[in-house]
Amino acid sequence: MSPAMLKMWISISAMGFMFISIIMIYFSRYKFKNSVIKFITALIAYVLMIFSGIIIFFVVLSGPTT
Repeated sequence: MSPAMLKMWISISAMGFMFISIIMIYFSRYKFKNSVIKFITALIAYVLMIFSGIIIFFVVLSGPTT
């Protein structure tokens, strides 16, 4: 697998993490009534969002591939 294709798959996985975190934040704010479940889902969602932001940051700063 070429480095460019690997970077593409890493970026897509980071976008998937962002999508999952958006869904989890929605459920944590509007659907769940139990405060413990709300906290756990929000915590996981924010960790995924931070992790995906770091991944995208490093992919962008690593520069173009040849």
